[in-house]
Amino acid sequence: MLKIEIKFISKTGKKPERMSEYASGYDIYADVEKDIVLKPLERALIPTGFAISLPKPFEAQIRPRSGLALKDGITVLNSPGTIDSDYRGEVKVILINLSNKDFIVKRDMRIAQMVISKHEDVIFETVEFLDKTDREQGGFGHTLY
Repeated sequence: MLKIEIKFISKTGKKPERMSEYASGYDIYADVEKDIVLKPLERALIPTGFAISLPKPFEAQIRPRSGLALKDGITVLNSPGTIDSDYRGEVKVILINLSNKDFIVKRDMRIAQMVISKHEDVIFETVEFLDKTDREQGGFGHTLY
């Protein structure tokens, strides 16, 4: 397994952490001054209290926690959110309440998970035609299960 070093600053001292040995995501915590009530279909930008410095060519993806999604209908609105390697500000998470009841975000609550991913630089080449495939332009739902 490749290990990369990520520089980290935290107002709270709390670091993202894996909850099991083979977890790919690191749970991240809410750093709110007071409880935030998310009403049904309401969204809010939740601070985490930390910032990171990612080496190139890595990004951090902010994803929902499956437990919050299943039990409470809480998810990350722009999932996955992307933290680029040149961003140095506080990591914040856009949560949305897709349930029919209020949800309370409390300080130090695990609100999302962060997955570190490598990405490649690409060069887009303009061409007249694309290569043929069996699928061609078949889009959403075009295959049978």
